[in-house]
Amino acid sequence: MSVTDEKRILANGLREVAAKMVIAARTAPKARGIDTFEIKIAEGDTISSLAGKMKETAAEYDVPFFERDAGNILDCPVVVLIGTRIKSIGLKKCGMCGFSGCDEKNEHPDIPCVFNTGDLGIAVGSAVSVCTDQRADNRIMYTIGQAAMEMGLFDSDIRIAYGIPLSATSKNPFFDRK
Repeated sequence: MSVTDEKRILANGLREVAAKMVIAARTAPKARGIDTFEIKIAEGDTISSLAGKMKETAAEYDVPFFERDAGNILDCPVVVLIGTRIKSIGLKKCGMCGFSGCDEKNEHPDIPCVFNTGDLGIAVGSAVSVCTDQRADNRIMYTIGQAAMEMGLFDSDIRIAYGIPLSATSKNPFFDRK
């Protein structure tokens, strides 16, 4: 007779959900089909390191919610990380970034292209919709993305990122927080 413990089933199930989230984010629509994303899954010691970096940030900048979020992710078996580069998409007429077009915007490489951030939002939305379909608890956290970028978990040209921790417990740990 074989019996598998629930904790093992849940952890493996959340890894499968995370893999499906990566697929959903990768295949999400992108402006002009230009892909500026980097997508990863963090587990184990990497999650502990992310939490440590978030706690450091909380102390350094006096932002307690970074520490709160760090506590939230310590019990998660997986965190999906999604980031984007800042890269204009080559439009002659747009102006939604505040410049007349991509040529002028490119003179200011640190100013985000609205399509990069919009595409990132669509990808993150697609990813968390997988969680809804699979009934996995999650929350989109910019605090995790900040820590991941500062730790070098993304290529250095990734400038905007989010983290999405996953959980499967009787109560979603990412809401009704202190």
